[in-house]
Order: sequence, then structure tokens, then C-alpha cells
Amino acid sequence: MANNSTDTHALKYFLFLFTITTLLVARLLWPFLSLLILSFLLVNIFRPTYNYITRYTSCNFASFLTCLLIVLLVFIPLTFFVVSLSKEALDQFQYMKGINFGVKITELVRNNSFFISSQKYLNDAGITLTIDDITRSLTEYSRTFALFLYNKASSWAANVITFMIDFALMILVIFFLLIDYDTFVQFVLQLSPLPDDQEKQLIGKFQKISQAILLGNGICGLIQGVLGGIVFAYFQIGSPIIWGGIMGVLAFLPILGIGMVLLPTALIFLLKGQIGQAIFIAVFYFTLSMTVEYLIKPKFVGKKVKMHTLTVFLSIIGGLSVFGVLGIIYGPLIMTAFLTLADIYKKNYAPLAVN
Repeated sequence: MANNSTDTHALKYFLFLFTITTLLVARLLWPFLSLLILSFLLVNIFRPTYNYITRYTSCNFASFLTCLLIVLLVFIPLTFFVVSLSKEALDQFQYMKGINFGVKITELVRNNSFFISSQKYLNDAGITLTIDDITRSLTEYSRTFALFLYNKASSWAANVITFMIDFALMILVIFFLLIDYDTFVQFVLQLSPLPDDQEKQLIGKFQKISQAILLGNGICGLIQGVLGGIVFAYFQIGSPIIWGGIMGVLAFLPILGIGMVLLPTALIFLLKGQIGQAIFIAVFYFTLSMTVEYLIKPKFVGKKVKMHTLTVFLSIIGGLSVFGVLGIIYGPLIMTAFLTLADIYKKNYAPLAVN
């Protein structure tokens, strides 16, 4: 009895110490949480490349070459994009600050045949819509958007150096994680009290969803953002890099996607009487969206993401509101963890709960 009592007290004391040290370690690593998550996701994507290189050279050199590839494919283009985006956003803010939105909007709609026809139909329906109402609303939205651009641009410009330092740390983490990936995963599995099959199911789901988000949706978002930016530059619409970046992010959203930018753009061309440009933008949107969604994306994603469209949409929207831009990654990951654990519960623990 004495031994059992001693063992119980020792276990409680050990669990207390282990919990305290776990919380302290979590506090130490919390500032680097996003960096560690992104590193792990990139490792999952580039591990096949690393494994292939290890056939011909040592693990250390293979990891170095893989990290170099990540720098060339990810870091350099991303740095160029962030710097260009910061400059363009500041320029756009200065431009928007120096123009009278009320005059510009009034000139746009006053003699526009589409607006006059719409106004007539609305008046017949008992809805009064005046130029002053449109001018007041759009001017307020434009000022809000200009302030948003300025705040974001200032933040990006100030944090370019921080971004470069964080990416250097990420490459360092990736270098060692590529080499010790199996050891790290085994360490985590040994700490987990879940059965091996459930642990493998959970990790497998994370690997598949991370590949689908970063590789599939990421490449498709890049394609839509770049092409959208090129179209904006061709039609001399202001800030093609900004709008291309916005479309690249919106491309992650099912249902709406880049239509949230291109359809209003087509409407603006229609209001200006430029019917050909409006039709081109609308046709370009539907063609690009259908091509990406039904031809390109299935090639990269396949059946890896088995989530309802509405679930994906809500997880990304919720992720963006909670975590910012990185929410397009974190949202689906969190939803995947919940759905996987719910599936494990239904198969293994729900019958026990009923009994």
C-alpha cells in the first residue's frame, strides 16, 4: 500500500512539473508559432524533393540544396512582391488623398446611360436613388479604403526587414526539420496517448490538407493573381500589383473568389460606357475561374480535401478574421483537425459514451 501511495504522489508531482515545463516551453515558442507552422507545412511539400536528393548525396547537403530551392522559389519572389506592394500602396494612397472623390464619382454617373436607365426603373419601383446618395456613399468607402491602404503599406514597409529575418529563421528550422523529420514525428507520436492508427490518421490528414492548401490552392491563387494583375496593367487600372495580390488571396475562397474584384471592375467599365472592356473583364473572370476550378486545381488537389464547399468557405473567412492573411492556411487546418477528431470520436469513442 505504501509503495502504491508513493507511486501515486510521484506521478502527481511528475505531471505537475511536466505541465509547468510544457507551458513554459509553449510560452517560449509562442512568438515563433506562425514561423514553425509554416516551416512544417513547407517541409511536407518539399520532403519528396529532399528524399530524392538524398539518393545522391548526404542528408545535410540534400537539406541545404532543398532550402536553396525554397529560397529561389518562395523567398525571392515573395520579397519582390512585398517590396513592390508596399511602394505601390503608398503611391496609391498619395494619389487617392489628392483627388476629389465626389467630383470624380459625379462625373462618372451623371450622364451615364446605364445609370439613367437604372434610376428610371428604380423610380418606377418606388426606390429613389440620386447622384448625391451614390457620391456620398462611394466617397466614404473610397476614403476608408485609402486609409486602409496607407496603414497596411506603412506596416509592410516597416516590416520588410523583419520579414527577411523571419524567413531566414524559417529556413534554419526547415534545414534541421528536413533532416530530423522522422525523429520529430516519432517523438510526438510517443508523447501522444492516442492509438497509433488514430495518430497516423490525424497526421496524414494534416499532411494532405497542407499540401492541398499551399501547393494546390497556392499555385492556383498565384495564377489567378498574376493574370488578374496583368489584365489590370493592360487596361491601365491603377495599382495592378495591389489588385493582383488581393485577387491571389481571394482565389482561396470558393464560390466568390476573384469575382469580388473583377465583377465590380466590369460594372465600373459598364458605368463609364466602355461596354467592350466590361464584357472582356466578365468573360475573363468566368473563363479563368472555370479553368482553374475544374481543370487546374483538381490536378494539384485531387481528392485530398474532402470538405464541403461551405465548410471550406467558412473556415477561410473565419481564419482571415482571426489570424489575418495566414488565416487562409490556419482556418482549413483547424477545421481539418476538428473534422478528423470528430470522425475518430464517432468510430471509436461514441459507442463507449452511449454504453
